[in-house]
Amino acid sequence: MAADKQNDVKVSLMEENKENLPDGGLGLEILQIIKESQQQHGLRHGDYQRYRGHCSRRLRRLRKTLGFKMGNRHKFVGKKVTVEMLSDNRYLLLVLMEAERAWSYAMQLKQEANTEPRKRFHLLARLRKAAKHSEKLEKLCDSPRVDAKTKLEAQAYTAYLTGMVEFELQEWKQAMEAFNKCKTIYEKLASAFTEDLAVLYRQRVDEISPNIRYCAYNIGDQNAINDLMQMRLTGGGGGMMAEKLEALITQARTKQAATMSEVEWRGRTVPVKIDKARVFLLGLADNEAAIAQAANEETKEHLYETLLAECRDTIQAVKEELKTEAKQRERSSDGDTGKVSNLQYLHSYLTYIKLCTLVKRNESMAHTLQAKLKEPEADENKRGPRPQDLIRLYDIILQSLAELSTLQGLEDDHTFQKEVSLKTLVYKAYRCFFIAQSYVLVKKWSEALVLYERVLKYAKEVQSKAKSLSNSLKDLPDVQELIAEVNAEKYSLQAAAILDTDEIVEVPQQLVKDNTPLCDHLETFRFDPTLVGKQPSLVQFPPDFQPIPCKPLFFDLALNHVAFPPLDDKVEQKGKGGLTGYIKGIFGFGS
Repeated sequence: MAADKQNDVKVSLMEENKENLPDGGLGLEILQIIKESQQQHGLRHGDYQRYRGHCSRRLRRLRKTLGFKMGNRHKFVGKKVTVEMLSDNRYLLLVLMEAERAWSYAMQLKQEANTEPRKRFHLLARLRKAAKHSEKLEKLCDSPRVDAKTKLEAQAYTAYLTGMVEFELQEWKQAMEAFNKCKTIYEKLASAFTEDLAVLYRQRVDEISPNIRYCAYNIGDQNAINDLMQMRLTGGGGGMMAEKLEALITQARTKQAATMSEVEWRGRTVPVKIDKARVFLLGLADNEAAIAQAANEETKEHLYETLLAECRDTIQAVKEELKTEAKQRERSSDGDTGKVSNLQYLHSYLTYIKLCTLVKRNESMAHTLQAKLKEPEADENKRGPRPQDLIRLYDIILQSLAELSTLQGLEDDHTFQKEVSLKTLVYKAYRCFFIAQSYVLVKKWSEALVLYERVLKYAKEVQSKAKSLSNSLKDLPDVQELIAEVNAEKYSLQAAAILDTDEIVEVPQQLVKDNTPLCDHLETFRFDPTLVGKQPSLVQFPPDFQPIPCKPLFFDLALNHVAFPPLDDKVEQKGKGGLTGYIKGIFGFGS
């Protein structure tokens, strides 16, 4: 906030000092001042509250420097700027800032009135206040002290704010007259002054033109709707006009929807009884044509989002009807449960439109990112698009195609299922291609090469299946271009891998001096210059002693526990021999 205040002081001093015209009288670049202030203080982002604060602070500074105070702290004394006071152009700037403050407050209330309708009354009061201040500025500029250019700008500014008031009150004729007066003045000014100022005046004319055409349509000019639709394609009619233009288009379609009773899709005719579905289906062709004719990617993205939002609302309305139909089926016992009902088939058709629109939108975004990916990076510090961003988009596309194959009522439609599977193969090939490119960025050559081969496999499979489904390839990316690009990337990848391998071999040449013999590191390469010298360290000699197990010792510990057989019978036999046997035994006669 402090920085904003400092900027306010610097900008206001420069602007207030540059507006004095000594030869032709007092001058004030009204449109230039308000446009610069709006762009620098919040309106670039639609922040009207910030711009209102800037106008209040600027008014306070102007009153202080001019000595034009409204009383003191204790008492308010109102003052008005009169013609006699016009010795300095800052008196004109004072009235201009009062009008801008009231206008910015009105625009802030307009944003809040979407959720709080009562604020619309306050909005109208502030717009009238802004128009009143602009009329006061115009009267002051009628003085002979003010130059002719400032007088014209004041008249155009008053006409613009008057037109805004009448536009909000839906007084179309008065609003159109005021806007036409404003447009005529700015066109004359653009043709009379330098190119820099002329650009500014033409921008204001472009802002007013949608309002004039909208007023003409409401008065009864049916040709104005074509002009409004064309302005929608080019991204015109922003701000206040955007919501009114969408409401106008919906209103026109609602009138035509009364004649629409059924829709045909994939050989089956379905009655359309829901008004919201009629309006959506009636405007579907116009929306698709508008997207095809969009002037830039930003406008195309906005139209896609609008179409998807309308489609979601229509699907929700059909879901509510499906719930009611399900309850009625539960009550009636003789319902045909085998065939998909007309309402369920209509729901499948609307879901098909939504998913196809999602696929087209993401494909459009992918084409834009691919074009940016091929461009050289202008700013190295700024993050540019990467292959990972495209992978995410193709993931969403494949998810939408997977949902398409599960739509109720189309399970037995083999042609539809083949078309979906063919599209899936195409987008899988592109997704695989960008995954390979992401691996190339991190120098994973083998993984990238395998993925490129898989891309070629998908592409050849698409070409083999496309012979029977040639009509399905009209809206799909060209697979032949992808094959040519993959072949080129493969050669580049192989060359990069060889160069990267050479670098790896050359870099780790570090001398090793640990005297480890060659036999101990046969599986690892080391750059050791002693191996080619006179005393190479091949093996360690004499070799170190190695421990070996000794011969085991056996101890007969079981001897003490052995029970010997009894020898009593043998001892008794020896005893029976007597002395003769004993003598024979001594001399060996009996052995």
